[in-house]
Amino acid sequence: MFKKILFATSATAASDHAARVAFNIARKYNAHLDIFHVLGVPSRGYSQVIVDVKTKDRVDVDDDYIDWVRDEVKTYYSKYLENGLDHEISVAIGFPAREILRRARDIEPDLILLGGSTGDEDDSVYKKSMTGTTLQKIARSAKCPVLVVNRPAASFWGGLSNITFGTDFSKASDKAFDFAMTLAKTLDCELHVFHALDITSASGGRMLSQDDIEQKIRESLRMIRARYESRLKTLKNYSMDVWEGIPFIEIVKYARDNHSDLIVMAHHSRKADTADAILGSNVEQVIVRAGCPVISVNR
Repeated sequence: MFKKILFATSATAASDHAARVAFNIARKYNAHLDIFHVLGVPSRGYSQVIVDVKTKDRVDVDDDYIDWVRDEVKTYYSKYLENGLDHEISVAIGFPAREILRRARDIEPDLILLGGSTGDEDDSVYKKSMTGTTLQKIARSAKCPVLVVNRPAASFWGGLSNITFGTDFSKASDKAFDFAMTLAKTLDCELHVFHALDITSASGGRMLSQDDIEQKIRESLRMIRARYESRLKTLKNYSMDVWEGIPFIEIVKYARDNHSDLIVMAHHSRKADTADAILGSNVEQVIVRAGCPVISVNR
């Protein structure tokens, strides 16, 4: 399923939940794991003086310093690297999103894996030095799925048994469905196809009647059946559901109620087709709240 994984890490406690998933997946699929650390942001232009992401100190970077940081990363993850795990540790200087995407272009991974945060948001050299978030930029431009692990409850990747796929019926969602189907077939999982009917925007500012809501639910179920059911029938177990409410809340609730091990979504909504589209707010909120890993699929 996965042969090459790019795990972008701050090598701090903020990445520990994602690290557990990264190493679990690499061992499960005998995949090559590229452990990638952006050690700091240049203080000015292409200067070799950087602000270290861990210490917040200004450091004059040379080859010896980079080697030292690489050794620090290896030491930090030493307990995971036992028993001959196929891996490489790489270090770069620059803005995280740009360097992670550059590394992804170089090694062409099947999966990029990130933690949901770089750590202390109030004191992060990344957050103060860039517009938008690392996650938004990577999810927008990555040529492979992006798996985000944000919470301790989401830090286990074992034998997957069921997957929730959230759709908004967009072309981007169709690509995410392709990935969810591949995963479900490969791992023999149950696949739950779910649409959250957004009652906060569907009415154009007026309160929908219950009859209107139920009519829209029926319409959405017909759309799910027309769009996905012919392919879902190739699986042993699947379901199709529509709930009304605030989409990100309903997706998280639905995944929890179905004991899903993974949520798969498109990285943006149907309205975000332009080149400068950012990660949709629903996906961001699901990542923050979900008790399982979340995969954002771009293309």
